[in-house]
Amino acid sequence: MQDSPDASYRVTADELRQFIERIERLEAEKKDIIYQQKEVMAEAKGRGYDIKVLRKLVYLRRRDEGEVAEEEAILELYKEALGM
Repeated sequence: MQDSPDASYRVTADELRQFIERIERLEAEKKDIIYQQKEVMAEAKGRGYDIKVLRKLVYLRRRDEGEVAEEEAILELYKEALGM
């Protein structure tokens, strides 16, 4: 028994719809997470923390420790060269 073109199209359309719905759910979750991050940042700011520094720390913790150390060493070298 062979599938008719309509049957294969229907399966593809159903699969496509499932992918789209999953993406939509993930987008909604992403918006919720972003909102939660903003709330945490606002709470930290309210307690006196510098938000720019917090963001930098989060960024640095994600990076490889060796890369960060190398970048900081180069930065110090450049600052010394500029008399800073």
